[in-house]
This record gives sequence, C-alpha cells and structure tokens, in this order.
Amino acid sequence: MHMKTGVEQSVYAIFLLSLLPDKAVLPGEAISQQLGASPTYFQKLLRKLVSADLITSVPGVKGGFKLKKRLEDIRIYDVYLAIEGQQTLYSSSGILNDMLELQAEDQCCLLTDLMQEAETAWKSVLKRETIADLAAEMQEERFKSRLECLQAWVKEKMVI
Repeated sequence: MHMKTGVEQSVYAIFLLSLLPDKAVLPGEAISQQLGASPTYFQKLLRKLVSADLITSVPGVKGGFKLKKRLEDIRIYDVYLAIEGQQTLYSSSGILNDMLELQAEDQCCLLTDLMQEAETAWKSVLKRETIADLAAEMQEERFKSRLECLQAWVKEKMVI
C-alpha cells in the first residue's frame, strides 16, 4: 500500500488553518509554500478538502482558506477519504484462479478476507484519531520553539 503525500500535506494544512484567529484566512499559495508543495497541485488538494466540508474557501483579493469544522470533529480518516476516495486497498487479480485453472463457480482469492480484515483495522485507527489529537501532540515541549515560529508565520501570512 502506498498513500499519496497529499494526505499528509492535507492533514498539516488543516493544522496550519487551526492556528488562525476566527475571522482570518490563509492563502492557498502560502500554505503550499510552507508545506513544500506545488501550488497547482495543492489547489487541487484544497478543493477536495472544501468539497469534503472540512475547510471553507473565501474568494477574493483577501481570500483564502479557513476551517469549517472544529479540529475535534475532523478525523484523519476524513482527510484520507477526501484525498484518496473510497477505493479499497486490495483487489484480487485472479492469480490463484489462473494457477489452479478454476472454473467460474469455484473461483476465489485466499487473500481477500485477510486483506479486508487488515483494511478494516487500518481504517479504525484512522477513524479514532483527530486533527485535535495531533494538535495536542504539537503542544509538547520538544515542539515549543518551532511551533511559536510557525504561529508567527501564520500571523504574518494570514488575511483578515
């Protein structure tokens, strides 16, 4: 399994938006620059987050993005779904059926149940963790000085 970097970038973009005061927005270009993403690619990610009702887009010269939901209400799985979609991680290609020359009525994949169980477990972990949980970890002493710099950056780049 390989998850696109867009999920990671989107999680941290939402974290950046959480640092904004109530009436402020953060321009998409500033967010993409901070996260080291291509502005064009990142605009696509932001549109997906808007479509998923996780963030809001404010148009205009003083436009940008802000949170639509509280951090406690945004699960990591919500971000994953917004970026990656609903597809399953495993799909049998029928190798066992070909190897054993099975007829249609006997065809199976011995890995399917195992892979579905693994995917269910993986999703349950992502569903129990929220952006607020990650934000709480960012409050640890080891991040304090860097978080203060990040908050200053947000203050400098935000638009009111």
